[in-house]
Amino acid sequence: MTREGYNKIRAELDHLENEEMPIILERLANARAEGDLSENAEYHGARESQGLLQAKIHELRGKLGRATILDPAAMPQGEVRFGATVKVKRKGEKSAETYTLVGAGDEDYDLGKILVNSPLAQGLLGAEKGKTVTVQLPKGPVDFTILDVSYE
Repeated sequence: MTREGYNKIRAELDHLENEEMPIILERLANARAEGDLSENAEYHGARESQGLLQAKIHELRGKLGRATILDPAAMPQGEVRFGATVKVKRKGEKSAETYTLVGAGDEDYDLGKILVNSPLAQGLLGAEKGKTVTVQLPKGPVDFTILDVSYE
């Protein structure tokens, strides 16, 4: 993943641990203070929330622990690789589209940031500027011409 993606996941983890978890722990403490826990719906609801939040925290810690941070600037220039911003033109279309190939946690389809393991990204990987590639998309093969490849 990129440094940006790593930082995004790290920020989410910090928020869950330092803001959300204390709220749930306070709910648990208040529910315990009410007495009989066996029939206390507030207590059971807070326990369930704590379990779900703890699972999300473990998932994010696992992602960060397995993460390899790649520097897109160190990638081979002119060739589509992880972290590339690619300007492409579909065969038969007048306007070009721009996509940035990112790892999990970085994707933002509204901004053109697509997962590197998506069908479109997989079809573009390894292509060079000026080449035309046929990409197998779910709706069928589509020809794309690579207009530009850059790394930010």
